[in-house]
Amino acid sequence: MLPRCAISVCHVFVLVLCLSSAEDFDWTKNDHGSFYYGTFPAGFSWGAGSSAYQTEGAWDKDGKGLSIWDVFSHKKGKIQQNDTGDSSCEGYHKIKDDVGLMKELKLNHYRFSISWPRLIPTGIKSDHINEKGIQYYNELIDHLLENKITPIVTLYHWDLPQFLQERYGGWQNISMVNHFNEFANLCFERFGNRIKYWMTFNNPWSVAVEGYETGEHAPGLRLRGTGAYKAAHHLIKAHAKVWHTYDTQWRAKQKGLVGISLSGHWGEPVDISNQKDIEAAERYVQFYLGWFATPIFHGDYPQEKSYIKGTCDFLGVGHFTTRYITQKNHPSARSSSSYFTDRDLAELVDPRWPDPGSEWLYSVPWGFRRLLNFVKSQYGNPMIYVTENGVSEKILCTELCDDWRIQYFKDYTNEMLKAIKDGVNVKGYTAWSLLDKFEWDEGYSERFGLYYVDFRNKNKPRYPKASVQFYKRIISSNGFPNQREVENWRRKAVETCSTSNQLLAAEEQRSTAANILRLIHDPLTSHMEMVTEIVVPTVCTLSILLSAVFLMFLLRRRN
Repeated sequence: MLPRCAISVCHVFVLVLCLSSAEDFDWTKNDHGSFYYGTFPAGFSWGAGSSAYQTEGAWDKDGKGLSIWDVFSHKKGKIQQNDTGDSSCEGYHKIKDDVGLMKELKLNHYRFSISWPRLIPTGIKSDHINEKGIQYYNELIDHLLENKITPIVTLYHWDLPQFLQERYGGWQNISMVNHFNEFANLCFERFGNRIKYWMTFNNPWSVAVEGYETGEHAPGLRLRGTGAYKAAHHLIKAHAKVWHTYDTQWRAKQKGLVGISLSGHWGEPVDISNQKDIEAAERYVQFYLGWFATPIFHGDYPQEKSYIKGTCDFLGVGHFTTRYITQKNHPSARSSSSYFTDRDLAELVDPRWPDPGSEWLYSVPWGFRRLLNFVKSQYGNPMIYVTENGVSEKILCTELCDDWRIQYFKDYTNEMLKAIKDGVNVKGYTAWSLLDKFEWDEGYSERFGLYYVDFRNKNKPRYPKASVQFYKRIISSNGFPNQREVENWRRKAVETCSTSNQLLAAEEQRSTAANILRLIHDPLTSHMEMVTEIVVPTVCTLSILLSAVFLMFLLRRRN
């Protein structure tokens, strides 16, 4: 266990080195430009993504152990409306159905994560290996390959075995490095003959900051000023150890690649002519991305420099939004030291930026190009796979005609295309996400999916949103052929979603009728249950039907 002072000195040293190596990136040049019509390079890979806890369900089935998210979500008040991922999308039971959706989309790859406690219930390999968990992932991988979809696997998407949290303190303890390495080695042994793309961690920033500093995410610890730094230190070491394990034991025979998926917002200086704003904006990006990327690509990390440097065959980049950044006018007091005060900056948003969903997610497409170019200049233009990019909606009655998502995908993928024209080495793009799913502390109140999932129905049926058809056209054309054709894609996507809306409305009517019959036979049912299970679906059904009729009316007038 590192003392607090050692951790602070270590990370300040890292960030100073980050700042000194940033001279190649031009902070004063921000060319928003117009929409670019053109195609992506041949062989560019298009995909969609998910994670185990968010989609699988089956939280206690077939020998799976408890994860920190199983325990955290079962604590009252931790998740919106006390939702849990117990059943989620029931992906554990819907492999063929979901791969069928991917095939319909014409995906080249599918990104998913492997649940550590589903394979090793306690997290300790010597205790027990759950062969039913192995069988599930074997079936998923084989079915993907049979349909010519490349699996891209994340080893850790936040679902640490609860046993390791209780016994050792989770990522606060250096012992996690060896336990995680044993889990990864098991995955290489059992699945590596078919998996060519591995990622150690998804967004370790969130694991460290939201899990051990703010407590918003599992395991819910609030170790202000030390928790995030200590967890990040162990995550970086665990990543490096797994890379070396693959490199020495498996690479020669399996010929795969091992990377890491790092997420980060872009930070744009409020005033690009103000040096203090530029420095604050760079701190913002470095405290997100550079915290993990700089040790891995440059080895700027005390004591473990040579062991960590170069442990990345490709970089996964997750990105959703942008902030304007300025220097803080009033420094924070030392007594209130935390990860956030250490950054010493203020975040701003432009009120004109669209914000259809999550309160933190504004649509700022040009920030994506800026971030990708930053990675190019900072880290030697590594091979990049975009591992998460998408937008949510946060409305009671989900609209399948998700025009805002079509606009988001159109604009963000176009900025990615511009970045490739700038020379950024982007090889693939992963839309986030394939399905609506459990959204961590937001529960099911936010939806990122290309496919709508009816969580009220125990069968969890999927319905395509308009964005499915639009994204499918981008994939088929490998880009944007011309303005007229792209506008035609949008029109046809809206026509298709009107039919889907009607199907969903009919299903909700059947579900509402069934609920009414059930409640008639159950006199003890509370008024609140009647409101949530009958009144809300009825209102949603009416609004879905009305929107479908209105869209069809508009289309007929245009024609």
